[in-house]
Amino acid sequence: MNNHLFVLCSELLNYETFTGKYAVTIEPPVDTKSNTARKLLPSPMAFTLINRTTRHSVFAKNRFFFSTKPYNSQILKLSFSNEKTNYRMQISLANLLQRYGFPPSQLHSFISKNQFLLNSNNLNDLDKSLSILLSFKITQKSLVSLINDCPGVLDVQFLKKWEVGVLKFGDLCLSPLVVRNFLELSRRFEIDPDGVFQTMKVLKGLGFSEGTLNRVLEEFPRVILMNEGEVCRKIEFFEGIGISGEGIERIFSFFPGVIGFDVEDRLKPLLDEFCHWGFGEDMIRKEIVREPRVLSMELGEFSRCLELLRSLKCREPIKWKILGEGAFRAGFEVKLRVDCLCKHGLIRREAFKVLWKEPRVMTYRIEDIEKKIEFLVHRMKFNVDCLVEVPEFLGVNFDKHIVPRYNVIGYLRGKGGLGSEVGLKDLIKPSRLRFYNLYVKPYPECEKLYGRFSGGEVKSRHPVGLWKLFKPPSYPESKEDFSSVDMMGQHVHDMTTVLQVPVKEMALNVESTF
Repeated sequence: MNNHLFVLCSELLNYETFTGKYAVTIEPPVDTKSNTARKLLPSPMAFTLINRTTRHSVFAKNRFFFSTKPYNSQILKLSFSNEKTNYRMQISLANLLQRYGFPPSQLHSFISKNQFLLNSNNLNDLDKSLSILLSFKITQKSLVSLINDCPGVLDVQFLKKWEVGVLKFGDLCLSPLVVRNFLELSRRFEIDPDGVFQTMKVLKGLGFSEGTLNRVLEEFPRVILMNEGEVCRKIEFFEGIGISGEGIERIFSFFPGVIGFDVEDRLKPLLDEFCHWGFGEDMIRKEIVREPRVLSMELGEFSRCLELLRSLKCREPIKWKILGEGAFRAGFEVKLRVDCLCKHGLIRREAFKVLWKEPRVMTYRIEDIEKKIEFLVHRMKFNVDCLVEVPEFLGVNFDKHIVPRYNVIGYLRGKGGLGSEVGLKDLIKPSRLRFYNLYVKPYPECEKLYGRFSGGEVKSRHPVGLWKLFKPPSYPESKEDFSSVDMMGQHVHDMTTVLQVPVKEMALNVESTF
């Protein structure tokens, strides 16, 4: 259809039978499934007036907009030619990007945002740029993200400089992700490879190992924009609170972002906040080395977490489990779970409210909490805001409580066995026995889905009686046991015979007395 439409358009442009020429704008039909016609003809095209032989077929399949204003045929031909050239350029660019691993789903948006790539008719430069990027051993995923975030790195002259500059980093054993970060920052801030190399020598001179250096440059590449004095001030701060060189390297390796924190405005006030809650310097130093992410807390956040722990109203075993590793560690665990809930859509006030209502959430790992939230949103089709009303969802067991009940309700909903819709509150809050009596017991086929109280028997949660614990064990009987029993019987018979004589004499004496 589209090829025939192009042929028809070319014939219409060359048609000059009528002396009076008027503008006829044709809007081609759009296939709602493939949208191919819209892609081939991105904008309406103007044509001269058509004759009667082609009028019926064209009018039947296209929409026309007529204008009485005369149109210049040369302008129309030039406009159509430019659009056709632009379209061919888009196809060539898309094929080139796809050949280097660019996903087809992102091609349209990328090309529309970066029209400057279409202005250059020389695709060979783009091909050379992409080949140079691949020579840096950058993965396809990192390459796509680099081109999306900073399309300017496709400049071939810029990459040729870096192709020579990367050779200087051969002794440093930098990972491809570090090179990717260098390319982006150097293009954005116009830094030469020589300047980056000098910064690398400074960091290497501070005593960092290659593993720590790669870790810092991968997670916090903006360190190359800092001078040596700023990095040294962080090292002096940690040395001032008694952390050894190995501890400092561990801090930079596990939390590279601390290099970007200001000592006076961030690190020292945070340390004062720790001391304000009664923690000694030894404990603070130990906890920082153990978990360097403690330094990522905002000012006042640690106090808010400890206040939450103080106001908890829960059973003592749960509180002991939360505070098992100390109050300092428990406060940081609260911070991690608040960040997890905020990442999935809750605000901080709602996240603290959920943790206060359901303290059992703090006993679960972050991975388990995220697993429950993903199941709630993607499988159960509930909004994450429901956690504020039903925080018990995060405090119950996933495999034993949530999944079986969801399977039962889903089965009954599909069968039409529910009189009304069952919300998250009705799904989670009832006890196991109540849920069984309401939704499982009337439908025997649901017992396998529920997996509890099958057969109508409820297992007792009380301990076994003492009479069962002290019941003597039973042993298999043998011939020796039978012989010993016979001997015991004979012995009892003899004793009875011996005792019969005194008993008879006593009876005679009693009779004579009366």
